[in-house]
Amino acid sequence: MQHHHDLIVIGSGPSGRRAAVQAAKLGKSVLVVERGRRVGGVSVHTGTIPSKTLRETVLNLSGWRERGFYGRAYRVKQEISAEDLMVRLHKTLDHEVEVLEHQFSRNGVKAIMGEGRFIDPHTIEVTTTGGDISIHSAEFILLACGTKPFRPAHVPFDGKHVLDGDEILDLTHLPRSLTVIGAGVIGVEYATIFSALDVAVTLVEPRDTFLDFIDREIIEEFVHDLRDRNVALRLGSEVTDIRVEGGQVLSQLKAGRTIRSEMLLFAAGRVGATDSLNLEAAGIAVDHRGRIQVDDHTMQTAVPHIYAAGDVIGFPSLASTSMEQGRLAACHAFGLAPPPPPEFFPYGIYSVPEISTVGMSEEEVLRRGIPYECGVARFRETSRGHIMGLNTGMMKMIFSIKSRRLLGVHIVGEGATELIHIGQAVLNLKGGIDYFIENTFNYPTLAEAYKIASLDAWNRLPR
Repeated sequence: MQHHHDLIVIGSGPSGRRAAVQAAKLGKSVLVVERGRRVGGVSVHTGTIPSKTLRETVLNLSGWRERGFYGRAYRVKQEISAEDLMVRLHKTLDHEVEVLEHQFSRNGVKAIMGEGRFIDPHTIEVTTTGGDISIHSAEFILLACGTKPFRPAHVPFDGKHVLDGDEILDLTHLPRSLTVIGAGVIGVEYATIFSALDVAVTLVEPRDTFLDFIDREIIEEFVHDLRDRNVALRLGSEVTDIRVEGGQVLSQLKAGRTIRSEMLLFAAGRVGATDSLNLEAAGIAVDHRGRIQVDDHTMQTAVPHIYAAGDVIGFPSLASTSMEQGRLAACHAFGLAPPPPPEFFPYGIYSVPEISTVGMSEEEVLRRGIPYECGVARFRETSRGHIMGLNTGMMKMIFSIKSRRLLGVHIVGEGATELIHIGQAVLNLKGGIDYFIENTFNYPTLAEAYKIASLDAWNRLPR
């Protein structure tokens, strides 16, 4: 028996769930196919929510935020176990799944747990874990299947000593030392989270730079913070061999050095989880990393009635942007033209310390030849920073000399991913330096950094 729907969504991560609910609110019949045991996708089970929950748990249990006052040896809990970290993680994930299941139920979205594959461009075959097979067709299909860790054949993954970005969340014990290969967002986040647990961390990256989409001055500040707490950075270092000997992981670098650690996290990229979808039957091709190309304005693939959104289409691979991509796809499919998205959206990196940025970096302003001036505020310059015991953290603001408009905001430090939204609002509303100088901010707050950085820039602007 074949079941027909208006929309089939493969994957229930941020883009899939947002598309499903949006279509349901338009009165359409929607089926969500999820290969996992529960809805939520990578974001809920192995990606965004777990890693950020782990980060928050580590900062709380380790007493990291209080060390500015009480010293580096200060800890809330002297002996932190992997079990301590997992308790909060599982509670959070259960809550996230319950909220999502309720959202689907409230909006009449049907969900089926199973592996979906194309039979033809309008038809999906779904196989459940129990082996039951059902056939479903739809006028429109959205591919929101996400990604999975890149696992090259030469890396000896064993789930114990050598782990990928999903396996790191199933730890049974905390290592005394950790090598992280890959200084992308995932690698940097986990490297700094484990460093906050006083694990000896070595971060290895074959390129000479990392996080190249972030303003370089912010990265320099971030690197200074990492080195200050003894995170070993091996930039421009290619790993030629990884092997496990005597309970230790040995990573051989091309330059001749060998890194020894109790555990290794391989976080050098992710690939689209598209290999089991039988995309050939739908007429869709993928690149060498399993990603699908789409029209940036409509989210349509090369087959007009099939859309793709979220991590499977590549950069920026943020949960926030994925949600909007899913909503946009559903709106376009059913003839609802949403207003164009704002020009600027924020990036958030949940490392320790956080990094967040919106608008143009100084490097981009220079490339465009825009006359500009910068203002900088250190969190230790604010009264709230004194109260919190902050020794690090900075905000950098970039303004146009000609129009005095805000061009970009870049933050590294405590609360960066929350603070950035003030800059985002002013940027998208085409505001300028006068807004920050003339308005009153709550006192004491870290948000005062906006006024401090603006005054710093104002002192340099031509009169």
